[in-house]
Amino acid sequence: MNRARLLLFWDYDTQWGADRSRSPGGPKSWGPLEFEHTELLLDLHARHAIPACFAVVGAAALPGARPYHDPAQVRRIHALGHEIASHSFQHDWIPGLAPEALRDTLRSSKRALEECIGAPVTSFVPPWNQPFDYPAGLSFSLSERREAGRGHVHLGMLCRALEETGYRFCRVSYRPLHVRLAQRILNRRINSPARLETIAGITCVRLNTPGGFDAPAQAMLRRCAEKGGVVVVYGHPHSVRGGSAQDLSHLEAFLREAGRLRDEGRLEVTLPARLHALPAETN
Repeated sequence: MNRARLLLFWDYDTQWGADRSRSPGGPKSWGPLEFEHTELLLDLHARHAIPACFAVVGAAALPGARPYHDPAQVRRIHALGHEIASHSFQHDWIPGLAPEALRDTLRSSKRALEECIGAPVTSFVPPWNQPFDYPAGLSFSLSERREAGRGHVHLGMLCRALEETGYRFCRVSYRPLHVRLAQRILNRRINSPARLETIAGITCVRLNTPGGFDAPAQAMLRRCAEKGGVVVVYGHPHSVRGGSAQDLSHLEAFLREAGRLRDEGRLEVTLPARLHALPAETN
C-alpha cells in the first residue's frame, strides 16, 4: 500500500487578495483578519504538532504595515517550522498573465519571501487554484479561455515557468474531462487519494478536497489512512471564524483526527519541500 500522507495548506492572501477578489461584489475588506487569525492558527498547530504550508503573497513579506504587509509574521511562521510557499506577488490571476508578467510575479514573490525568511522558497500555490486548463491532462477551462483569450496561461505553461524560475513544487486543481462528466451524471463531487505527478519538471499534487476541514476533508483523511495516497486540504486564515467549512471548530476536529492517525503510525504529516525527491508520474 502507498504511504498515507497529509499536506495542509493555508493560503495567506492578506489585503492583496481581498482587493483582487473575483467573487461577486468586487474588492473585500477582510484583509486585516489574515494576521490576527494566523496567530490563532500558529498556536493551534503547535498544540497538535502538525506543520502546515503557508502560501504567502510575496508582497506581504516586504516592509510595510498591515493589512498589506507583515514581514515579522511571515518570519514567525517560518521560525515555527512551517513551510513558506509563494502565492504569486500580489495575488495575481495566473491565466491572464502575459509570459513575461508570469515570470515576473514568480521571481518577485520568490525573491521577497526568501529575503524575508532567509531560506529557499521552492513551492508555489496559484491564487484561485487556477489555471484549471491543462490539455495534456484532458482538463479544459472554457471560462479561462474566454476571459484570458488565446494567449491564456494553461497549467503546462505555468509549470514550465516555475521550473525556469527555480521552483520545484506546485499545488494543482485541474479535473480531467471524464471526472467532470461523471460528477455531472452523479450530481456529486468525485475525489480520490492524490498522487504525486510531474508536469514540465515540477512535482505536483492535485487538490482532492473541496476546501476546508469539515466532513468531506475528514472522510478523505480516513480514506487515505486506510488506502494510502495523499490527502490535500487547504483554508484561508481570514475565514476560520466565518462558520464555513474552514471554521476553527472543523479544523480542531480535523487536527485531532490527523494527530491520532499519525500517532498510530497510519499517516505521515509532511510538507511540499519534503516531497521533491519522491518518485512521481510524468506528464
